Amino acid sequence: MRVCGGVLLLALTALPAVAGPQHILIGMDETSSFGNAGQTYRAPGNDTLVVLDASDPAHPKLGAPIAMSNSVYGPPVNLQITPDGALGLVASSVLPVEKDGKWIAGADNKLHVVDLATMQKLPDVTVGSQPHGLAIRRDGKLALLANRASKDVSILSIEGKTIKVTGTVPLGDAGVASAITPDGKRAFVVKNTTGRVAVLAIDGDKVTYDSALDIPTGANPYNLALTPDGALGFVVNNGVRGNNASITVFDARGPHPRVVDTLAIGDGPEGFAMAPDGKSAVVLLLHGSTSGPDEWPYHANGGAVMIAIENGKARVIPGEVKLGSVPEGVAYSANSKYIYAGDFTDKLLHIINVSPKGLKQTGTLALSGHPASIRGPAF
Repeated sequence: MRVCGGVLLLALTALPAVAGPQHILIGMDETSSFGNAGQTYRAPGNDTLVVLDASDPAHPKLGAPIAMSNSVYGPPVNLQITPDGALGLVASSVLPVEKDGKWIAGADNKLHVVDLATMQKLPDVTVGSQPHGLAIRRDGKLALLANRASKDVSILSIEGKTIKVTGTVPLGDAGVASAITPDGKRAFVVKNTTGRVAVLAIDGDKVTYDSALDIPTGANPYNLALTPDGALGFVVNNGVRGNNASITVFDARGPHPRVVDTLAIGDGPEGFAMAPDGKSAVVLLLHGSTSGPDEWPYHANGGAVMIAIENGKARVIPGEVKLGSVPEGVAYSANSKYIYAGDFTDKLLHIINVSPKGLKQTGTLALSGHPASIRGPAF
């Protein structure tokens, strides 16, 4: 075993340095709403991306909206910033289409790209059908995108400002979220309908999948994140509406990753973020806020819950910060001391301080649209 000083040096040098503003992407969906009729749709054309400048974590600033499609359909992990902070990638998973006089969900297949230095949109990239789970490797040269409808994973190369699809990995199931280990040699993809996490091997720009390594999860797995050291993986199990759900914790190392713990959590966990320092994570609970007022699971407000991570163990911190209706996306500041959580229905961004004692709201920002997904740089 190496001395602690050597381990610390390795950890610090492995993380990419990000110069300039600390950006966070907020994807807005203006086509969807929730109520007694479930999720309903309107004509597309008004979605936007807003870039949050969190250089001053306690007092972040909103940028001007950039027109592009985005959807609340699926987990809020369809967007991410490259580790060097240069590009913002936003996958458009659903684009409403008109049928028999009504707007319904239609699968999209576009990856939007934004130059974060100029805030200009670059050419779109065509990917798989209904792309959801985006993960960018730590070296910034490769990304994976889990496609729900085509049941596969798109392999993307990143060279400067050019992004290309270089291959596809069949999953045989609806992939909804993905993560890549810090050493770039392995990836995990949530298979929503079968309650499994696929384990993918990465060798340079080649990616392969062996289903024998699948990891079991709880009911309706929907989101995923790894600790920055790559030791633990967390799978958010959305469960059954109106009932308490769970988080599956797995050991991400070794020849066969395995489940090591299950955390009881509240109703409707979906949004999830891991702290850059690896000491905490935050899960957002819907609490039935996507239901209509006449439905039994309905609650007007969601909430945020903190998970403490120490010595390879995770525990839920008692207490919950009250949020608004349909909280979806959440992201940490670069210093791990703040999170930013968005209320989809209320068009509001919560600024919440993170400490070993838990979460404490310190402010809010009114948004120009409905925040469907929120995410910062890959790390």
